[in-house]
Amino acid sequence: MKISTKGRYALRLMLDIAQNCSEKPVSIKEAALRQNISDKYLEQIISILNNAGYVKSIRGPQGGYLLTKPPSEYTTGMVLRLMEGSLSPVACADEYDAQCGRLDGCPTNILWKKLNDAINSVVDNITLADLMEWTEAQNGQK
Repeated sequence: MKISTKGRYALRLMLDIAQNCSEKPVSIKEAALRQNISDKYLEQIISILNNAGYVKSIRGPQGGYLLTKPPSEYTTGMVLRLMEGSLSPVACADEYDAQCGRLDGCPTNILWKKLNDAINSVVDNITLADLMEWTEAQNGQK
């Protein structure tokens, strides 16, 4: 499994909004400059996040984007699944897409399920708030 740039950038954008929206909404141009990502690419990503209700748009000259919930209510798994779809390493381990006819007798099925469970356990238990704390701790050490 490999997370695409869209998934990685969506997490960076959500984190950027969480870290920088205390005074005013975050504009895509500002986030693009801070994250060194094309603003055109971030516009595509923010559209998906907005349609999913993860962010809300504020119009006008001081407009931009705000999170619709506190950072502690967004798991990294929510954002990654929105952008990537299933995070399962193989289709047969995905509980919603397990269509393999060999599942019952497959000796590797247990491995794939354990790997899938491990991935989900990590991404579903790390929130944007956790990432914010880690960033603060990392910046404090420099």
